[in-house]
Amino acid sequence: MFTGIIIDMGIVKERRNDLLGVRSDQLSNKLVLGASIAVNGVCLTVTEIGEGSFRADLSRETVRRTTLGDLHPGQAVNLELPLTLERGIDGHLVLGHVDTMGKVVMIEQQGKDRLIKFSYPCEFSRYLVEKGSVAIDGISLTPFALSGETFTCGVVAETLSRTNLAVRKVGERVNIEFDILGKYIQRMRSDVH
Repeated sequence: MFTGIIIDMGIVKERRNDLLGVRSDQLSNKLVLGASIAVNGVCLTVTEIGEGSFRADLSRETVRRTTLGDLHPGQAVNLELPLTLERGIDGHLVLGHVDTMGKVVMIEQQGKDRLIKFSYPCEFSRYLVEKGSVAIDGISLTPFALSGETFTCGVVAETLSRTNLAVRKVGERVNIEFDILGKYIQRMRSDVH
């Protein structure tokens, strides 16, 4: 379980169909084999640790359901270690289980901050709440201006400086994980009817 507060931006060293290698000087010395790490919001298991880097295996399902299959060497990725009792929950509870992929459809600079509009499959709209929580590439954000197929998030300069949203372009795909509380509520409501 994670919080959506990115700790480091790693750089992809290698990506094969079944493997992802990432350089992260800040986090590699905090990892242990078998530990979880969120990479662009996807919970992966560390399978190898090197000098300033780590590797994680990728399943076919992960490559199919997330943007990790789009990654290439040199690309920046958001990294987060799992939530611990010593660390506060600054964002929201993020599982690292991506629900769907979306696309960046608009970026508007507002001083040092940005408004970013994302499109997503409309069947997931029941999980979004105005001013609720959503994880985009593992980043805890607050959605607003909801429509059936798009929502907008304001991204402050501090978040831009610590995440790969600073280099995102219109048309690029992103991982989306909706708030787990909303998903459980929807499940309970559907079980009642």
